[in-house]
Amino acid sequence: MWLFLFILALAALAGLHFRWRAKFQAQREQRAAEMEAFQRKQQQTSLDAQAQQKVLFDSMLEGLLLLDRSRKIYLANRTFKSLFGVKTELRGKTVVEALRLHELDGLLQRAETEKQVLDYEIKLPGLAERWLQVNAAAITNAAGERDGTILVFHDLTRLKQLERQREEFVANVSHELRTPLSLIKGYVETLLDGAKDNPEVAERFLKIIERNANRLDLLIQDLLTISALESGRMKLELSPVDLHALTDKVLTFLHTKAENKNVTLINELPALTMNADANRLDQVLANLVDNAIKYGRAEGLVIVGGKKLADGALEIFVRDDGPGIPAEALERVFERFYRVDKARSRDQGGTGLGLAIVKHIVHAHGGEVRVESEPGKGATFFFTLPQPSI
Repeated sequence: MWLFLFILALAALAGLHFRWRAKFQAQREQRAAEMEAFQRKQQQTSLDAQAQQKVLFDSMLEGLLLLDRSRKIYLANRTFKSLFGVKTELRGKTVVEALRLHELDGLLQRAETEKQVLDYEIKLPGLAERWLQVNAAAITNAAGERDGTILVFHDLTRLKQLERQREEFVANVSHELRTPLSLIKGYVETLLDGAKDNPEVAERFLKIIERNANRLDLLIQDLLTISALESGRMKLELSPVDLHALTDKVLTFLHTKAENKNVTLINELPALTMNADANRLDQVLANLVDNAIKYGRAEGLVIVGGKKLADGALEIFVRDDGPGIPAEALERVFERFYRVDKARSRDQGGTGLGLAIVKHIVHAHGGEVRVESEPGKGATFFFTLPQPSI
């Protein structure tokens, strides 16, 4: 009897043990599943955070470079790769290995020593000019130990170009103003020293003074014009313009100048009417024809012509049969104060702003300008007026 009860008790204990073991195993498997789900969620959250971080970094206008404590690249955003023209994977490389730029490696050493370097400028090697401003800072952990370095790159190229253009512009304006002012001052001093008592000399000197005063006035007017055009302050007054009649007016105005060089002016422009600013268009044609007379050959031809294009725009040209323009100068002739032949340009007079004014007026109308030329075969200046014809 006792043996039976003992065996029954053992069986009950064994059943209870297996029951609790199965329950414990189920609970452990449940906890493991929950832990695995939690880890997956944490991993997904981390991946989402990394993806968001990458999108954020890649959307930055500045180049961003993160380095770890061993100076290996941890992260380089899209703008950084674009600035340096890098297409390969950079992670794990040093700056020198990735860019072959030792100056940047020197900047890193400064940042580690000084903790922060601001507004450092660097010029990248290569055919195309590229300037970058770099801000670098050391990243430290809670213990104050260096944990890495962050560098932010800003493209300064356009600012550098604008600064250089500003300096060139100021230098050119100063030169253009100084020349006639020096002549005026010199001849006035000579007159005051006694030349005024000689009527023939006085008259000749006064004419020179008048000519240079007019040159100054023209320069100032051109400077004001181009300033207004470039700033957008000059508003076009559009109205129907008879282009053939406007060309006749311009050629009549320049007839005496052309006659002095025995240059024949020809108006081949067909009867075309467009919406444009008549006064500004007068400036465009006058500057182009005046240039053609100046730089064309003596006893040559200057022809104004044009046609209607397939899209409804008009293309007008001014052609001369002079010595032409060198190929290397074709892209620069519309720049302010650019002169193909500086010595000849000084002799011919002018402000050096005429073609720049032409370009800005045509652009203000929504058109384009260009020039075609071969040395010894003259030059042809084209401009388009895309306004719908009437």
